[in-house]
Amino acid sequence: MSFLYNILIHIANFHLQIAQFFNKKLRLFVQGRKETYTLISEKLTNQDRSIWFHCASLGEYEQGVPIMEALKKKYPNYKLIVSFFSPSGYEVKKNNLLADVTVYLPLDTKGNARKFIHAINPACAFFVKYEVWPNYLFELEKQNIPAILVSGAFRKEQAYFKSHGGLMRKALKTFTHFFVQNDTSEMLLASIDLKNVTISGDTRFDRVSHQIEMDNRLPFMESFKQDQLCIVCGSTWPEDEAVLIHYINNAPSHVSFVIAPHKIDDTKIESFLSKINKPTVRYSKITDTLLTKATLLLIDNVGMLTKIYSYADIAYVGGGMGTDGLHNILEPATFGVPVVIGKNFDKFPEAERLQSLAGLFSVVNSDECTSIMTKLVADANFRSKTGMICGHWINSNTGASATILSYIDSNNLL
Repeated sequence: MSFLYNILIHIANFHLQIAQFFNKKLRLFVQGRKETYTLISEKLTNQDRSIWFHCASLGEYEQGVPIMEALKKKYPNYKLIVSFFSPSGYEVKKNNLLADVTVYLPLDTKGNARKFIHAINPACAFFVKYEVWPNYLFELEKQNIPAILVSGAFRKEQAYFKSHGGLMRKALKTFTHFFVQNDTSEMLLASIDLKNVTISGDTRFDRVSHQIEMDNRLPFMESFKQDQLCIVCGSTWPEDEAVLIHYINNAPSHVSFVIAPHKIDDTKIESFLSKINKPTVRYSKITDTLLTKATLLLIDNVGMLTKIYSYADIAYVGGGMGTDGLHNILEPATFGVPVVIGKNFDKFPEAERLQSLAGLFSVVNSDECTSIMTKLVADANFRSKTGMICGHWINSNTGASATILSYIDSNNLL
């Protein structure tokens, strides 16, 4: 199985070299990896020891941040290395100020694993949520470098728990410890005889709970919102926008909207705006006059959504109407904001839990979206109660980072 896996990785690499010429994202994926060792050599010396965090994409990075911040503060003599698999994570966070080095992770070949680990010289490695790369894990084990999985989330349909998943189970067994989000993950790991598990919860709760203490002021939002009730629709895809259009066009005059698409695509943005019958303005084109007259503000840049949620009275979080995956519901929830999402969220236990608490509402079509938005707008008590559920839920689920840090300290991993 290991032989076949390694062959497939090399075949995938060959095809990526060709496919990059036809796809911008794949081009970033391939070309960005060519800079990995240059970036490392510019920031590290042969004498440096590091703490390595690997994240699939942006969401996993956010989960890792609370632990990264704490470790960097407590162990300042170590360099912090952050690697990404996906361009959607790396391109947004490549200039982050937290890590000493931020790079793409080379593809999971035996040679790449040896070279990369030698280059960064990690004292400990952290993999976030579900990033399991066999050759990297086998090399860490070979060099007696602890590997920790944080905010792990496992599902029974994953390969680890299937008859054909022998290689992936073998890779899992190299982890020094698993910190998982829920008891389902713990039971699944126990089913394949992995007992080195702690249910710590999701570190994203720690991350977002601190956001409310920060300076979230945005002057343009102050000018735009004024005394309006504001619905912020974050990380939307076209499928999400399609179910929102009817309500936006028929909403009461005291309701304003912020739309922050997941991807900034001018053609899709203009197509969406052409279907709105109220005054709109794009963030890149705002003036004081346009901003105060607009009912809908479209955010055509990245990096501000978390602060924008602080101005929301109601939030719609995108990704759930299609198949690309639900985006972060915790960011608006921490501000005590009712959350509305699409229909596809069965792989997101945090959404299922918040729905069961009546802090989140799932809609399957435009009619349902209009119905729940109408109720949340019209009934201030209902809106307030729902928002309080969200805020309390965030506060009652913090502490995962402290649990992980306590394990690291008590076991002298650094």
